Amino acid sequence: MSATLGFGVVAACALLSAVFVVRAVDLIRAVLWLGITLVATAALYAMLGASFLAGVQLLLYVGGVMTLMVFGVMITRRHEGIAPTATDTVRPVRGAVVAAALFGLVAAAIVNTEGLDEAPARALAPLTLADLGRSILVEHLLAFEALSLLLLAAIIGAVVIARRRDPGPLDEPTEASR
Repeated sequence: MSATLGFGVVAACALLSAVFVVRAVDLIRAVLWLGITLVATAALYAMLGASFLAGVQLLLYVGGVMTLMVFGVMITRRHEGIAPTATDTVRPVRGAVVAAALFGLVAAAIVNTEGLDEAPARALAPLTLADLGRSILVEHLLAFEALSLLLLAAIIGAVVIARRRDPGPLDEPTEASR
């Protein structure tokens, strides 16, 4: 019973911090709330017995992605003293409707899936890291490569957004410089 209560508390922390990510106006605070969400997700993985997945979550997402996001937010601050803020909070009702519809779709898929409450018919053999690597690089190679292309597109998009030039005195000559 206490494991279920602990799981519920950690899941509630993950959900609450995810709501704070979406509702944050200051981008630095949103990134820090995202870090708490990712750590809570790693804790959920560990509680479910997926220690490898919890470790990957901590190393890649919390360690790597959070560092890159904080670095990216700091780099895009062009002027000292001006904090970047999220100003598009015009459509919260539309977002809530889409989130509720997506939740309903996922919940219906889970409820209608056969055999989720049954124990597996046979005991599964323990999975080694060699088996996992072989599965990724042989059986699921197309999905692995598609994911790498998606991440590459995200990195290129982030670079393009970060490299946009601010309009200012360097872009157009003024009367005084002529």
